[in-house]
Amino acid sequence: MTVNTYELTVSRTFIAQHFLTVPEPGSEGDVHSHDFTVEVRFAGPELGEYGYLVNIDDVESILDDLEDRYQDALLNDLPEFEGVNPSVEHFARLFGDRVEQALTDPNPDHLRIRMWEDDVSWAGHLRRLDG
Repeated sequence: MTVNTYELTVSRTFIAQHFLTVPEPGSEGDVHSHDFTVEVRFAGPELGEYGYLVNIDDVESILDDLEDRYQDALLNDLPEFEGVNPSVEHFARLFGDRVEQALTDPNPDHLRIRMWEDDVSWAGHLRRLDG
């Protein structure tokens, strides 16, 4: 990212379930829930016509759709997790894929997803956007 960078972050919390599929996952191999909090952070060197990096209402709409998808879902049953251990790291990347697909604003050039699975543990994914 460049030195002169604007950032905008929007957060959302929802409950989803998963179980880990790696060898010997212990109790994490049983279905369990997390209160996931996702932080979606956009960054870019310039603001748009109205002085926004990204319109917050547009981001909220994207997050509404994603909350509808993941709220109370068993992540293991969703197609994007097929053949993938549903770790918080993979969830952050896959969540970012969906945010990027839904984003129509060309201003931000970076997207960072930070996915919290509890009060102390999070994983993130950073990507360059080709807006």
